Amino acid sequence: MTRLFPGAVIFSGLVFLAGCGTGSDRGDFHAAVAQTKNPLVAQVSFASPCDGQAMVEFGTDTSYGRNTSWYPVSSGSQPINVLVAGMLASTTYHMRAQVQCSGNITASTESSDDFTFTTGALPSNPFPTIKVSRPNPSLASQENPGVELINLIVPNSNIIQSFVTDRDGNPIWYYDVGLNNSPFPIRLLANGDVLLVVARPDTTILREIDLAGNTIREMDIATLGQKMSSAGFDFVPTSYHHELLPLDNGHLLVLTGFIRPFTDLPGYPGTINVMGDGIIDLDQNWNPVWAWNGFDHLDVNRHLSGLPDWTHGNALLYSPNDGNLLFSMRHQSWVIKIDYENGNGNGNVLWRLGYQGDFALAQGDDPSLWFSFQHFPSLISQSGSQTTMAIWDNGDFRVLDSSGNVCSITGSPACFSRGVIFQVDESTRVANLLWADAPGLFSVWGGNINQLANGNVEFDVNGLATAPIPNLASEIQEVTQTNTPQIVWKMDITPMRMDAYRAYRVPSLYPGVTWDK
Repeated sequence: MTRLFPGAVIFSGLVFLAGCGTGSDRGDFHAAVAQTKNPLVAQVSFASPCDGQAMVEFGTDTSYGRNTSWYPVSSGSQPINVLVAGMLASTTYHMRAQVQCSGNITASTESSDDFTFTTGALPSNPFPTIKVSRPNPSLASQENPGVELINLIVPNSNIIQSFVTDRDGNPIWYYDVGLNNSPFPIRLLANGDVLLVVARPDTTILREIDLAGNTIREMDIATLGQKMSSAGFDFVPTSYHHELLPLDNGHLLVLTGFIRPFTDLPGYPGTINVMGDGIIDLDQNWNPVWAWNGFDHLDVNRHLSGLPDWTHGNALLYSPNDGNLLFSMRHQSWVIKIDYENGNGNGNVLWRLGYQGDFALAQGDDPSLWFSFQHFPSLISQSGSQTTMAIWDNGDFRVLDSSGNVCSITGSPACFSRGVIFQVDESTRVANLLWADAPGLFSVWGGNINQLANGNVEFDVNGLATAPIPNLASEIQEVTQTNTPQIVWKMDITPMRMDAYRAYRVPSLYPGVTWDK
């Protein structure tokens, strides 16, 4: 089996009759459908008699409503296979394949006959309980399109922890990482595959899968460590954790952890093994070509949560303006900018955003306005020296005043969490807090935030210190980006321990495709 393009492969031994014309000869264009290892994913096979592109439409009736990406096809090639995902369990779907001819032939689109496929049942492994609500019906028209990608972390369990739901909370895709393992994290790739780290009790594994759950390639952390040593880098990673960042050039940035021993640090007599962060740039073949060692660029004596877990990095962003990196470090309460220069940088820290960093607040000297122990900054826009980003402000140990008093996780004054949007001006070193929404909950850890295509903001309130309803583990909200934010859409995940490390809206399961419903 040879991969032809994202989501497609060449098969031998299959013969299909196909035609491409004005559409009047649709009966000459046939497609076949088969089950895959994932009961919610179908395999549609057909051949193309012309150069052009092809896709599959699907839905519960012949109006279809959803489609895969368009994929390039060539005349004379053997039948291709398109993986069709995004369907409810135990449901019959109508499908049809389309080929759009181009090149020397007059452009035309040919559709196959309609055919059906019935999905299988959900696996016996349990999903969490999901409840979706829309508190204000008048805002229903403002709901952003797409589906919800959910990444739970439930150690030592058989729970399905990586899955996608429709906006009513029904599972439409999942991947089982295995008993006692966790996905940490998950990313949809531009080639139509899914990338994730499988965290096992004994190791961590970087894995790329297709939508049916077939492994395309994988590399455990020991293999990456061997590659790092052979290439002469100055650290050997012991784990993948928290973040994967695919780049447009086909490279992949992975966040890794490793240990370095220190002797007689202030407050830590004797020898202590400090856990630090390393960022590794992998080329298209997953070979390391650039690396950043946190111990080389940061002060080990700054540790807001104590040692040995020193920096606790949890997110990476690429800065298109200059080819550098933004790196979120929870245990520093900073987002820093790293000199990456598309793999040619020296790794120096260019600036530090956050309390006691390099920027002044446009709103004045109130330290409580800064984020604290944050997660998942996401890039909204860049213009000249200004970068606008959203940050999930967990709020642990929030500094409340100039005397250094901090909030209390269990007492008073209580800590609280917010979704925030900052505009950072690198030329003036001023950070402007443009928007904030404190939903009245304290998310002790995890979570994420994104500005959606329609301007709304979605955030994941995870790891709740006190649940507003019994057994609530996580709550995802889509809210208006207004002075008084209103909830447009809400998803509650129960019971306790079903923690959604990340949960966010994606346009669909296919690159370049948005599903409106």
